[in-house]
Amino acid sequence: MRTFSPRMAAKALWQMRVRRRPFVLSHGINARCNLSCSFCEYWRHPGKEMKTSEIFRMLEDARAFGIGVYNAWTVEPLMRPDLPDILRHAKSLGLTTSLITNGRLLRRRAHELPDLDLLSVSVDGIKSYRELRGIDLQEVLQGIKVAQDAGHEILMNCVISGKNLHELEELVHLAESLGTWISFEPLHESKGIGGDVWNSIGIRDRPRYEAAVSRLIELKRGGAPIINSSTYLSMIKSQNPRFKCHASDIVLHVSSDGTIETCRVHKEPLGRVSDGLADVWTNSAAKRRKMVQECRGCLFFGYVENSLLYDFVPEVMAHYEWM
Repeated sequence: MRTFSPRMAAKALWQMRVRRRPFVLSHGINARCNLSCSFCEYWRHPGKEMKTSEIFRMLEDARAFGIGVYNAWTVEPLMRPDLPDILRHAKSLGLTTSLITNGRLLRRRAHELPDLDLLSVSVDGIKSYRELRGIDLQEVLQGIKVAQDAGHEILMNCVISGKNLHELEELVHLAESLGTWISFEPLHESKGIGGDVWNSIGIRDRPRYEAAVSRLIELKRGGAPIINSSTYLSMIKSQNPRFKCHASDIVLHVSSDGTIETCRVHKEPLGRVSDGLADVWTNSAAKRRKMVQECRGCLFFGYVENSLLYDFVPEVMAHYEWM
């Protein structure tokens, strides 16, 4: 399996620490989805989407700003017909390209993505998958196989909820059998979803949850293809974000309509890509600092791991494998 080398970590640290600029452009590339997951708020509020030419200009601006990774996500990126063109342009600029998908369209479109470096597919359960996502898991697993046949390495990402606690180890073994990586992060109970949903699928049985995450830590120590650091897994076991968040300083968030936001938790608008990434970044410094100071913290995998890298946590620096 391909992994990120210390060289990639060094490039990220140079951009974030020395230049004081973000390393990742996280782009909510569209506003539509082909699923209606109860725990997701993004598909509920479809809005405007940037044109292809606007995204091209944003990518060129991002590269000039020193950004090294372009991550396309929300709501379902594979629903954009121009996705291959966007990834090709990002790749031509020297950016590492990343995509997060629910996997439903992979069977049809995996062969169209030769310029994609990192492919993440959401797989949140086995028997619980249909209840959580509303479709048959086999449809997604077939898509993963097609993507692998097209040359893609896969990261299965799992959101831990009250519905899949009993399946986490089984998901690790599924990843092993498929030859993929797997990552975990706990469900984030956002304000945009009704309390009835969280009462139904939220993590309420703490002893069972802690036991399940303890088993993940054991499996990782035994060589299982779990991409999370042990530091992170220990943190989510206690559900205590014991880290200094640097998300708003290291990841540049852009919504589907071109609005630049603080992070995926607060979604505070900072400006628009048409204003210029460098100018928005400079002018929003005080606002970003204030948001971090007032934030109670979250446990999103990408935020925690990249913040730990920023703070030179040895384990994360030595095994910086996936954004």
